[in-house]
Amino acid sequence: MVEQVRHFGFIVKDVYRMWVRLFEQRFPQLGMTFTQCKVLVFLSRNQGTTQAKLAEASDTEPMTLVRVLDRMESDGWIERRPDPADRRAYRLYLKPASTPVLTEILRIGEKARNEALTGLSSEQREQMMEMLEHVRTNLVALVAAGESSNPTRPTTQEVSPRARRATARTPTTRSRRRKANS
Repeated sequence: MVEQVRHFGFIVKDVYRMWVRLFEQRFPQLGMTFTQCKVLVFLSRNQGTTQAKLAEASDTEPMTLVRVLDRMESDGWIERRPDPADRRAYRLYLKPASTPVLTEILRIGEKARNEALTGLSSEQREQMMEMLEHVRTNLVALVAAGESSNPTRPTTQEVSPRARRATARTPTTRSRRRKANS
């Protein structure tokens, strides 16, 4: 068995990885990927957004998102409307046909979440969410401060999720990981 590294970033990443696996085990009857479900949920909470903003919010590669949206459009779940402020962009909206699918995704997600959080009281669950939101707020401020102190570096919105992951895999980072894991 591989020894787990007990550091914040590793635990958060591992929890996310396992969450995706559990969620994927729960919805084979939908015939959808986790990315498709995630995009549909993000869109349901951000109707009228652009593809670029949806890609950033859902951490989905723009080309992958185009394919996902094309499928959802052909299934009658979404529609693209021209953006009145930018003729190159489209605004995204859910259509009524997406409601049953979205309802099922949310039902499966709620069940998986309750299973994952078994053994935690409602107070502990709330405290955990508050702490994670606090950490996220700290990270947003730190990232923004780092971007403003280095004006030649592209902002997070200008860098694709794939480029961010590739940057995280530089040889220096890999050698640090090997040392941390040894």
